[in-house]
Amino acid sequence: MHSPDRRGMMSGMRLRRAPLLTLLLTLGISTAEARVRLGEPLPQHPWTAAAQEVVVVYSHDCGDLGDLWSAVLAAGLPVRAVNAEGFPSPAPAGVQAWTGEAATTFARQLRVGAYPTVLLVQDGRIMNAWEGTFSGKLE
Repeated sequence: MHSPDRRGMMSGMRLRRAPLLTLLLTLGISTAEARVRLGEPLPQHPWTAAAQEVVVVYSHDCGDLGDLWSAVLAAGLPVRAVNAEGFPSPAPAGVQAWTGEAATTFARQLRVGAYPTVLLVQDGRIMNAWEGTFSGKLE
C-alpha cells in the first residue's frame, strides 16, 4: 500500500493562512537592516501590555500606510500606534496613536532606523521587527 497523495487530499480544500502569519509573510520580515534589537524589552510606554501585540512606529512622512494598517489590523492582535517626530498623523479608526515628545523618545530608545517600523511583541519583549516602505499585497 502507498500513502495517499497530498495533492489529492488537498484538492478542493482552500488553505487559509492565519492573519498573523499573513502579516509577517506580507511584510517580509527582515532583521538584516533593522537596528531594533530582538529579545529586548520595550522602552517605557503608556499602554497596558498584552501577552502578544503589534507596535507600529511611524511618522508623518511615511506616505500612504493604508495597506500596512490593513495587514496589521488583520493580525487580530492588539495594535499600538506610536506617531513619532512631533507632527501628528492619524492612525486608523479605533486605534489611538501615542504622540508627542514621549513617543519620539520611545522610537529613539528602540533605535528605529526607518519609519514605519512594525514590531511583534510578546510578553513585553520584541520578537520580530520590520522597518521600511511597505508595498506588499495581502493575497
